[in-house]
Amino acid sequence: MNQKFKTSLAFAKNLMVTGAISETSRYVEVNICKHISKEPNKIIVEFGTGHGNITREILNTMSDSSTLYSFEVNKDFCDHVRETIQDERLIIINDGAENLKKHVKTPIDSVISSIPFTFFSKEKGLSIIQNAYDLLEEGCYYSQALYTKFNFKKFQKIFDHCTLTTHKNLITEYIYYCKKTNEKL
Repeated sequence: MNQKFKTSLAFAKNLMVTGAISETSRYVEVNICKHISKEPNKIIVEFGTGHGNITREILNTMSDSSTLYSFEVNKDFCDHVRETIQDERLIIINDGAENLKKHVKTPIDSVISSIPFTFFSKEKGLSIIQNAYDLLEEGCYYSQALYTKFNFKKFQKIFDHCTLTTHKNLITEYIYYCKKTNEKL
């Protein structure tokens, strides 16, 4: 069976968890990673591993001495990524983004997320964003892929500077870039 079809089927069966019926576009995979530091020994966090497409791009972008903590609530997706991506820099965590501080105790240098905020309560969504902000180093980014602009205000409530972008041919995929600067712009 075609991998794209299998992926779409897996996403559709888990729609309320994944928030998607297909993988993100190549444009999003590349551009969501644009603020990842290439400097050594950085801590990167990913929310929503899925089948690992963005995970692969993060690993290709970050330095050889950095670490990626990748959160995914779907055990089947975690197992798939463990089987298809062998990289000692990758730590897969079968848990939700709301439990970030339970698993990561050190400051982080980047957050890359594709989790479906549309399906979360307002409180849960704000809690996830706040926890990430709390651990994020000053001057670093939280980048979020979503299919709507509706959640942008949640990020603006917490982050110091936020921008929104999309590709002219992919008007349903948005990337939020949220920077921690400790000064509202």
